[in-house]
Amino acid sequence: MSVAVARLLPVEDDGRALPVALTEAHEVGFDYRDGDGVDFEPYDRFLDPGETAEWWRAWTGNAAQDGSEFRVFGQDGTGGLAAFWLVRAGEPIERQPVVFLGSEGETSVVARDLSAYLWLLADGFGPWEATAYPDHEHQPRADARLAAIAQRWAANRRASAEEVIAAARAEFPDFDDMIGGLCR
Repeated sequence: MSVAVARLLPVEDDGRALPVALTEAHEVGFDYRDGDGVDFEPYDRFLDPGETAEWWRAWTGNAAQDGSEFRVFGQDGTGGLAAFWLVRAGEPIERQPVVFLGSEGETSVVARDLSAYLWLLADGFGPWEATAYPDHEHQPRADARLAAIAQRWAANRRASAEEVIAAARAEFPDFDDMIGGLCR
């Protein structure tokens, strides 16, 4: 059965299904290129809330928090997580910012929303590369397949990775401090 047909079949919705645009982008895959590419392993569904809570408590050292404001959808090779941050009350998940919570404590808002995230991917950046920008010596390679997906889902939002990262950091300049305040 083709992927297009499979998407049309009803799927039991347990609240963990990813937005279709995100699934399409992740199906393309990422080229790690021996450390000079995109270090990202997408999930096919959002991480279970129980697993998110367990990870969040271990990562922050704060048993009073459960990480429920995050919907985790992938990780880098070290276990750092990419997630939607549910900070915009009443907005759908596609309008929530995308963040990275690294295994070594790195934190960053990498895209203002799903549309921006699609263009970030198309420009050859994953969540970790966007977090480490500009300090990481990443040599991005634009991906025409990801650009076609971004064009289909977010044509009027086209932006370079640099613009996506700058806009996300400008909108949420206190994210690192907020996360740091939750850690024990």
